[in-house]
Amino acid sequence: MSGKPTRALVLAAGLGQRMQPLTDKLPKPLVRLGGRPLLDHVLERLAAAGIGEAVVNVHYLPEQIEAHLRNRTVPRITISDERAQILDTGGAVKKALPLLGDAPFLVHNSDSVWIERQGSTLARMIDAWNPETMDSLLLLAPVAASLGYDGSGDFAVGEDGRVRRRQRGETVPYVFAGVSINQPHQFADCPDGAFSLNRVWDEALAAGRLASIAHDGLWMHVGTPAALADAERCLDGLNAA
Repeated sequence: MSGKPTRALVLAAGLGQRMQPLTDKLPKPLVRLGGRPLLDHVLERLAAAGIGEAVVNVHYLPEQIEAHLRNRTVPRITISDERAQILDTGGAVKKALPLLGDAPFLVHNSDSVWIERQGSTLARMIDAWNPETMDSLLLLAPVAASLGYDGSGDFAVGEDGRVRRRQRGETVPYVFAGVSINQPHQFADCPDGAFSLNRVWDEALAAGRLASIAHDGLWMHVGTPAALADAERCLDGLNAA
């Protein structure tokens, strides 16, 4: 089955250790930014882009996330229970596949938020999706327009639009911005248990079926208390403008 994605998996099972002490008694997806939990920022963007159903995986302090989502209807929420074992990004997708269906789907980190310049980034990503030529489509953010990230980048994009990974010792202009579109068949040969989405992305890259779209605006990786404070200041400045 092909077409545009209408479902998403939101990754909310992490331990949030880098966000301590805020996550000592609170799961990171419920840490507030701009007065709203990070998870709500993600779900509201998904709904605005036409995603009608979202699977949310849980592991750390799962009851809090379940209680927070109990009355949400847009998008409709289903829980993927990882209480027994945290499964990393790829393993989380494999476990959630029965809930995601047969069509392509989004995967969205719960700590990835942004400021948009022109319309919905997710809607633009969905519009760019082409299952005939892509197995995975990654949202990339320019390192120069990122907050909460201080690495050397993840990807370069050639003049022909082809994506390549950063080589050892190299600095590249784009960082993975925490959102991807993927196809169910990519996980058919993957093992049960924990593994990274990088496994299926590397296979797509080798087959010439890994694509990307660049975010137009400021991307914020809200992974630490310092990054959260920076993001708050950024939003305050935007609201005051």
